[in-house]
Amino acid sequence: MTDRPGSRDALRKRRAAATSHGTPHPGAWWLWSLGLATAATRTTNPLLLALLITVTAYVVATHRTAAPWSRSYAAFARLALAVLLVRLLFAVVLGSPVPGTHTLLTLPELPLPHWAQGIRLGGDVTAEALLFAFYDGLRLATLLICVGAANALANPARLLKSLPGALYETGVAVVVALTFAPNLIADAQRLRAARRLRGRPDRGLRGLLQVGLPVLEGALERSVALAAAMDARGYGRTASVPAALRRTTTVLTLGGLLGVCAGTYGLLTAEGGAYGLPLLLAGVAAALVGLRLGGRRTLRTRYRPDPWGPSAWLVTASGAAVAGLLTLAAARDPSALAPGVIPLTAPTLPLWPAAAILLGLVPALIPTGKEPS
Repeated sequence: MTDRPGSRDALRKRRAAATSHGTPHPGAWWLWSLGLATAATRTTNPLLLALLITVTAYVVATHRTAAPWSRSYAAFARLALAVLLVRLLFAVVLGSPVPGTHTLLTLPELPLPHWAQGIRLGGDVTAEALLFAFYDGLRLATLLICVGAANALANPARLLKSLPGALYETGVAVVVALTFAPNLIADAQRLRAARRLRGRPDRGLRGLLQVGLPVLEGALERSVALAAAMDARGYGRTASVPAALRRTTTVLTLGGLLGVCAGTYGLLTAEGGAYGLPLLLAGVAAALVGLRLGGRRTLRTRYRPDPWGPSAWLVTASGAAVAGLLTLAAARDPSALAPGVIPLTAPTLPLWPAAAILLGLVPALIPTGKEPS
């Protein structure tokens, strides 16, 4: 006996097929990348940070698709490189609080008024100061690259389908903003290739103007079409709920988000380790209850909900394991994860923290499949 097309068994089989042949849930990719970013905040060891960057690059290379948002990893990598160079430039021009004895060069120092005490322009540039700035800038660059990996791997349309009802309007705005730049770049590349095939210039000010105007016109047409489609689907309609429920939802959501921020800050600082975790858990619980209540105002249904399958759990567990083990390593052996610059010593690669970072490669072992529509 075959299953009827609308029966529950047939729907369950379609969901299982989507889970087994599709890529992991986009939310799992974000949790994986945030886990790696959390691990990056626990160390300034350049060898471990370089290993984290290598892990993200390999996973992106094995799982990204040909969609426009998949090209964002290279853009985030260039942004990370720019941040690192700017951090080094600030250390050269503005100096560093780290004292040093190995002077590399001496710049002309500009005298500053008495109210600018503690700030200097120019002066001695030491190897210790540059190395400290390099460690600090590389950590920030690694954070940006981890976020870029999530942007390159997570399908924003699928992520929008999985958002709670209370965040649907905000999610639409975020998805439109995230997909605008990649589509703009794709249109510009397509128009430049067409102009080259016709033998017309595509560089310089003239080429920029002749390519930029059609690109902006196409972006405006897509915006108008999107607005019409959203209006036709009843975007923005809300259900009437009691005023007390609205106030309770607002208090729980805002209070929960504030608790999450305060708890995260407590976990990232040495002084807030006692209250950080309880406050974070309480904030997450309050925010989830607030989002659940806020979803009653949204009148919408989900067509073929995106399932959270075993591959999503594996990806999430991989990022969480890297974050947890690096946090434990930072507490037990802080000198290995934060090498000093005074005196100048070469950083060493701690073995078991490096092995913990390699757990981030687990998503690369998941077979790739077709994105479910």
